[in-house]
Amino acid sequence: MKNVLALACGLVLLVTGVRGVEVSAPSALLMEKETGEILFAKDEHTPREPASVTKIMTLLLTMEAIDSGQFTYDTLLTASAHACSMGGSQIWLKENEQLSVGDMLKAVCVVSANDCAVALAEAVAGSEEAFVERMNQRAAELGMRDTTFRNATGLPAAGHVTSAHDIALMSRELILNHPDIRQYTTIWMDTLREGTSQLVNTNRLVRFYDGATGLKTGSTDSALYCLSATAEREGMELIAVVLKGATSAKRFEDAQALLNYGFASYALRRVAPEAPLPPLPVKLGLQATVQPVLGEGGTLLLERAKAGELTQTVELAETVEAPVALGTRLGTLTVASGEEVVAEIPLLAGEEVPRITYGQMLPRLLKTAFLAG
Repeated sequence: MKNVLALACGLVLLVTGVRGVEVSAPSALLMEKETGEILFAKDEHTPREPASVTKIMTLLLTMEAIDSGQFTYDTLLTASAHACSMGGSQIWLKENEQLSVGDMLKAVCVVSANDCAVALAEAVAGSEEAFVERMNQRAAELGMRDTTFRNATGLPAAGHVTSAHDIALMSRELILNHPDIRQYTTIWMDTLREGTSQLVNTNRLVRFYDGATGLKTGSTDSALYCLSATAEREGMELIAVVLKGATSAKRFEDAQALLNYGFASYALRRVAPEAPLPPLPVKLGLQATVQPVLGEGGTLLLERAKAGELTQTVELAETVEAPVALGTRLGTLTVASGEEVVAEIPLLAGEEVPRITYGQMLPRLLKTAFLAG
């Protein structure tokens, strides 16, 4: 499917000061979650150190392990000597100390605990080294071509790099398919160890930005200040990535500017046929009709000026000849804003209709002849 928005978004990528958006960081990107559309980009493919923003991939693989039944939020994990040896941000795990998967996820999301990130990595893959292999494999599957991971934490390591574009890809995968992560990424203040360990989120947007849903901060002396910030308003969730911000405050200012631009300029609309689609006659089919259904593309990201009054027209074939495969295109739902077509969504066969054989047709013919007589 092609629509005018694709061209508009392509033009947006040619400049970095779109409609007054100013980003001081050298690399930045704004993406809409549902469609994956890029609304703003600046030097988005340059590999840079991500610091603890790395942990988005650690969170993603942990959530996938939970979904697969490998363990649950309540499963107790025992901290290894290796996990406890991590420097930087941590909750000071003691060797053989036990915490639940949920508590370790909380520690990673809220205070960027390196020790808990490694403990989760070991639980998923057996060792941090094996987990890093999975991180890089998953990155390749997501199309993160600018990325090489060397550890599960984002602590400085030679060759450990990613890009604003790739961070947006893994952020989208996490929040799109694992929305439960919000129970941790939206925490501002909390405790662990029965209230003895205090947690305050490193992402101050969680407290101060309307609709903030996460996601992950990061900083080291060489990476400077990094952030993948997510927020949702009016059913639209945006991902703002900032790499190598000069100061902590500037990275939050950049992310807020990107999010403000996205919410002010775009809206998400979900389109469905206004009336039930009629079944289409099938020639020589094992059944007489096939039911058309709406194909992919029913969620539209539109400029706000075009998202108000939308009109639609349906074009369907008069008949279709068997065999009809599942997903065969039967027509088009055209969506317009005024005189401008903003989307052409395919209407597809919602079921398979095999071609009738001679042996199956014969009883029908005999029945018809008998009734006629």
